[in-house]
Amino acid sequence: MKKMFSALAALLVLLAASNPLAAQKFGYVDSEYIMSKMPEYAQAQTELNNLSQNWQKDIESQKKDLDKLYRTYQAEEVLLTEPMKKKRQDEILKKEQDVKAYQNKIFGYEGQLFKKRQELTKPVQDRVFEGIEKVAKKKQLAIMFDKSGDLTMLYTNPVHDYTEFVLEELGLASEDKNQTAQKGSVKTVSVPKTPAGDEPQADEAKESATPATRPTRQPATRPASRKN
Repeated sequence: MKKMFSALAALLVLLAASNPLAAQKFGYVDSEYIMSKMPEYAQAQTELNNLSQNWQKDIESQKKDLDKLYRTYQAEEVLLTEPMKKKRQDEILKKEQDVKAYQNKIFGYEGQLFKKRQELTKPVQDRVFEGIEKVAKKKQLAIMFDKSGDLTMLYTNPVHDYTEFVLEELGLASEDKNQTAQKGSVKTVSVPKTPAGDEPQADEAKESATPATRPTRQPATRPASRKN
């Protein structure tokens, strides 16, 4: 999956290089996060885990048989002739080679587990790719990067994150995503009252902050009353 999106990103970069205007608009997605939201991907992972566990049990069983064969040989070695020893040793060596070959066949490079994973996940990958392609066309993006791919992204601005748009395209978007923010009610914050026990301290602080000398306010002079 990572290689597929990395190759796609590299191709888009090359195409955008020939058109400087188109290169100005780009985005990125997290393909692993998208697939983790897909039920068919979870089902494929469950099936792969079950197969892997069953295959591992077969290998462990074969290893136990090999260990038993070796221990029996050690216990009877003193009673065996040289030709018999050679025969037993060849049997043990053959069994050991068979176990390693089976293990490599199942879990090795391009083994059965690898092929089964490709078989089960390819439909999921194709669906994700189609969703990304549709979003890129709708948003007129020249380049779409994969945050979970091999391409190292040291910094990503959430403004360019189109992961939720792809989930929406696949019918897996969350209801609280890609929605216009709604204004909340305006709340009036009242000034907290001073506790009763702290009032004297507040008065003392107020008095200490008052200048020592205050201008004396002269009483207003009343106008003389008129005599009729």
